[in-house]
Amino acid sequence: MDAAEKKEFEAMFRHHMGELAEKFGNKVDAAAENFKVHLGIFSKGFQQKLDIVVEGHQMLGDKIDRIDGRMEGLENRTGGMEVKLDAVVSDMAAHRKDGAAHGVVWRVKEDGE
Repeated sequence: MDAAEKKEFEAMFRHHMGELAEKFGNKVDAAAENFKVHLGIFSKGFQQKLDIVVEGHQMLGDKIDRIDGRMEGLENRTGGMEVKLDAVVSDMAAHRKDGAAHGVVWRVKEDGE
């Protein structure tokens, strides 16, 4: 191989390498663009799922607040019932001690009557 053939071969080799590098660069650019598109779709889907989870936690928190309010009301009612029950117990105890003093409002039967 003489010097002219060698130069021609080097020029042809550089030309083909340049074409390959350009094709490879185009494919890398296309792959990067494709990756960006898929990443954007994934990110949007992830954000939607995250929003659903946040909304669910908010709804759960609201329900817990409502249940707490109901429990407070129930505790208030129960407290009043305890006072009434204490009054009934003391009335019955007084009636058992002195049945004549209470009249016919309360009628307590002893076992066996």
